[in-house]
Amino acid sequence: MDISHDGPELAPRLQGADNNLSGILRGRDTSSVAARFVGAGWRSRSSSWEGYEVGTDWCEVELDPVGRRETLLNGVVDPDGLDALAALLTRFGVSFQLELCDESGRTVREVFGGTQPRSPGDPGGAGG
Repeated sequence: MDISHDGPELAPRLQGADNNLSGILRGRDTSSVAARFVGAGWRSRSSSWEGYEVGTDWCEVELDPVGRRETLLNGVVDPDGLDALAALLTRFGVSFQLELCDESGRTVREVFGGTQPRSPGDPGGAGG
């Protein structure tokens, strides 16, 4: 994938903030997800052999493969941008589960797309 240094830098108020976003993306390989972010105007750089860091002014995340078509996502997002991120992932054609945490690490919001949410006790669910 082409690496793009174009795209806005993370807003100063979010730089140095603790990670508040985690999730999993299913249905596309990590490099194609990163390419879609670049196509949407985000900047991207390689962060490992197969991982990428992608970002814009309101969100910056690491994308790391955990399978052929699954990607772990973690980083920082402006809480007001969570719905915009979910809409973007929906346009990318991936199923996803995102968790937004507060300063103490407690989950304050979950967003699911592409599949029905599973309860924590279900196999493959948030706790399984």
